[in-house]
Amino acid sequence: MSRKVVAHLFSSLNGVVEDPNLWQFDAFGPEEAQLMTEVITPVTDAVIGRKLWLEWSQYWPQADDPFGQWINPVRKHVVSATLPEELPWNSTRIPGDPLEYVRNLCNHGEGGVIVSGGIATIRSLFLEGLIDELIVTTHPVVVGDGRRLFDESVTTTRLQLLGATPTGSGNVIMRYSLRPPD
Repeated sequence: MSRKVVAHLFSSLNGVVEDPNLWQFDAFGPEEAQLMTEVITPVTDAVIGRKLWLEWSQYWPQADDPFGQWINPVRKHVVSATLPEELPWNSTRIPGDPLEYVRNLCNHGEGGVIVSGGIATIRSLFLEGLIDELIVTTHPVVVGDGRRLFDESVTTTRLQLLGATPTGSGNVIMRYSLRPPD
C-alpha cells in the first residue's frame, strides 16, 4: 500500500512561494496551526530541499517547541547534489534521481511523507503524480518578485479542489489533488 504524500506551501496572492518568511508577516493563527498539526502528526518521513534543510538543521535541533519535537525525530531525506553523503540530524542525502527515490519511499515503510522546501522538487513530484495532496496557504499579500510553484514550463494541468478554508488571519487554505476521490 502506498503511503500518503503531502506538500504544503505558503503563497502570496500573486503566486510567489519563495521565502514566505519575508512576506507572510504575522498571518499565522490558530487555524493554520491546527492544519499544520493535522498534516504533520501522521508523518514519519520528510523530503526536504537543500536550502531549507540547511536553514532548519541550524535551528531545529536545539528547539523544544511542538514543531521541534516533531521534526527532530522524523527521518529527513534531502534533495541535494552538493551536500555530503553523511548528514547529521537523522538525515539522508537522496542518492540519484529524487523522483525514483520518492517512488520507492512511498512504497516502503509506514506513516505519511511530507515534502518541504525545494520549489522545483515539489513541482516535479506533483506533476509526476507522487504528491497525493498539495496544500497552499494563500496570504493576502502581493509580492513583487519571487519564484512561483508553477512557472511557464508547466503545461495546463487540471487539479481537483479538495477543500478551501478561509482563516481568521485573512489567509485561505486550499487543498488540491491530481487524483480523483476514492
